[in-house]
Amino acid sequence: MRAIWTGAIGFGLVNIPIKIFSAIQESQLDLDMLDRKDLSNIRYKRVNDKTGKEVAWKNIVKGYLLKDKYVVIEEADFEEALPEKNKMINLQTFVKERDIDTIYFDTPYYLEPQKGGEKAYSLLYKSLEKTGHVGLSTFVMRTTENLAIVRPYEGMLLLNKLRFEEEIRATSDLKIPSTRIAKAEMDMATKLIKQNSSDFDISGFRNEYSKELLKIIKKKAQGKRASIRKINVDKENTKASELLAKLKASLA
Repeated sequence: MRAIWTGAIGFGLVNIPIKIFSAIQESQLDLDMLDRKDLSNIRYKRVNDKTGKEVAWKNIVKGYLLKDKYVVIEEADFEEALPEKNKMINLQTFVKERDIDTIYFDTPYYLEPQKGGEKAYSLLYKSLEKTGHVGLSTFVMRTTENLAIVRPYEGMLLLNKLRFEEEIRATSDLKIPSTRIAKAEMDMATKLIKQNSSDFDISGFRNEYSKELLKIIKKKAQGKRASIRKINVDKENTKASELLAKLKASLA
């Protein structure tokens, strides 16, 4: 793994030098876009909107449109904005993880201590584990400010990015009905849930779609025709009058 950010965790007056590594990897197949005529790869070019000519990466800058005029942002400008957050994950407060709604959770990252920070790293891990708290912080990575928690995970510290409150859409535009539920329907529904309840085990779930798609690709590479499996799926929506009967049948 390659570190994508280096800096320090601020724990009171204690600075813990760390490196950040991505904790996730894609399980989807990497598919390329091709020209159907000769299967040549499709490439995207960075083209000047006025001249139509391709622009080299070294000549590309970032800009912000302000009052119909672009203001160019240089690397030094990114560093100047909140410089204390560019290299520091300062734990501002500590909260119970269960108090954070899962809608706010985003990408996870592994944290590794740098040389000299091993003991402080271990102390933070063990103290968070003992108290049952997580550290809440904001920091800047790749020119973007991030809200995040630092929490213990399998013998190490994990950083979980969170979404800001303004990033969550309001639910006021949704039409969610307030419907009366009969006692018999509720009893059947709760019984169905209890009957199919189990302890959460992530190892029992795999990206089966990508695996099956890869089988089809390998067959086609051998000149074999992929067989299309027909599955009889009842797509008819359950009517309110049929709800109780469908629940009973589900429990059978």
